[in-house]
Amino acid sequence: MKEKNDGFIAAALRYTMIATTLPVATFAGYFIGNWLDEWRGTHYLKMVFLILGIVGGFTQLIRELMRNSSSK
Repeated sequence: MKEKNDGFIAAALRYTMIATTLPVATFAGYFIGNWLDEWRGTHYLKMVFLILGIVGGFTQLIRELMRNSSSK
């Protein structure tokens, strides 16, 4: 019975990580770009880092989904 619960917890943690990957990467890119804009006095880095965060989030999301589909 313990193995069944451990498997459930591991799967729940894995899917929670997959669900939060894209939003966290997007917000991180936005906040880094916003901070750099304020520090450098520019107005375009926010969008550049937002796009980089979205691309990075999708890349990590696809990697995790491919890893999960190949392990089954």
